[in-house]
Amino acid sequence: MVEGYSLRQLADISKYGIKKIKQIKKYWLDQKPKEIDWNFQNIKYLLFDGTYFKHENCLMILMNNQNNTVINFKYHIRENFEISYRIFADLKVKGLAPKAITIDGNTTVIRALNEVWPNIEIQRCLAHVQRQGLSWLRRFPKLEAAKRLRWLLLTITEIKTENDKNLFIEKFNDWESTYGKFVRSLSPKDKVFNDLQRTRSLIIHAIPNMFYFLNDHHIAATTNKVEGYFSRLKNIYRQHRGLDKKHRDNYFNWYIYFKNIK
Repeated sequence: MVEGYSLRQLADISKYGIKKIKQIKKYWLDQKPKEIDWNFQNIKYLLFDGTYFKHENCLMILMNNQNNTVINFKYHIRENFEISYRIFADLKVKGLAPKAITIDGNTTVIRALNEVWPNIEIQRCLAHVQRQGLSWLRRFPKLEAAKRLRWLLLTITEIKTENDKNLFIEKFNDWESTYGKFVRSLSPKDKVFNDLQRTRSLIIHAIPNMFYFLNDHHIAATTNKVEGYFSRLKNIYRQHRGLDKKHRDNYFNWYIYFKNIK
């Protein structure tokens, strides 16, 4: 489940035949592991993110930032409000009352969080803000406004102190004073101009929620832990070629279970 051994390797290790290994595999994938009895009242700092498998369903996981365990997950068609709300609301009933969570900029997830826990601090992932903005601006922008904004985006993940934060905000405000009116005047019908406008809007809307981590070291500045978890999971998952769709959900159940109890 978690090491990615092939059927042949498992047969060599166990001395069972391939047919027997397949039967054992099916037996376990037809059922779920027992639920772990989490003490939700002690879990205060979270990370939440999702990833797609073969452009089909999305695996969303909620991770405890203090010990890197996955306390809940959902394998569904897409990351949306209904599914996110269900995950958070079910855990609230079980006693989860987090202080802060680090997420990407998915507005439907933000809306679900605010409905379930109105006072939660929602830390925007700095890496997501940077990555999305750089993607829109492209590697070699031609407009001076885009060049300067791109340079500013490159500094986001280097923000470590209150002084760094203040300097970033000051420089963005300087950029806005110089180029804001000009950027707003560009035709949104032009994709390059539209992407520059989107990047400006991205930063403006993200800034209020970008710096909670500076005042509380338990809050993660990025969702890199979750992305690393997804990366390792996908590497193992690719070795399970031919896994039936009906077994995928339980495969993730077992993978996450074994990772949690290690």
